[in-house]
Amino acid sequence: MAAIHITDIESAINWWRERHPSPDGITACAEVRALAEVYALMVYYHEYESDEDTMPAAAHAAWLGWYATLPDAPCIAICSTTQGDAVCKGCGRTFEEVQRWPSMTPGEKRTTWRRITQEGTAWRFNRYAERTRRADAAGAANLPANAGTKPADAAKAGG
Repeated sequence: MAAIHITDIESAINWWRERHPSPDGITACAEVRALAEVYALMVYYHEYESDEDTMPAAAHAAWLGWYATLPDAPCIAICSTTQGDAVCKGCGRTFEEVQRWPSMTPGEKRTTWRRITQEGTAWRFNRYAERTRRADAAGAANLPANAGTKPADAAKAGG
């Protein structure tokens, strides 16, 4: 089971709110409403994670729209697992995570990102933090203007 952490749901809600602000201060776009329902249930039941596979389709699609704007891999091109380390000094992923990364679901990737971010011991978070910020910013700048929109919305926008 891939779990999506409540902080990711919050981030996705805020991202959608910024993209589609409420016209009257009361109503919210469909993506925010779908994610807010999941968020509210998580808060009510004191849960910190939502199962990616059982999340309602509309909420999962909205979460994936936000997820598409994030850098995919934590790799900083300094991989010590190739030299036999069980955990990469560069990105903080285990050898297994590095090997499985291309086939991981978005929820599994976010779980890994959350762990390595909380640990904060990988070089991407200390020795090469500035380099990482520049690379992540450059990657975000290269996203298409309609990233995270539905195909119909992208077509309307000329994308």
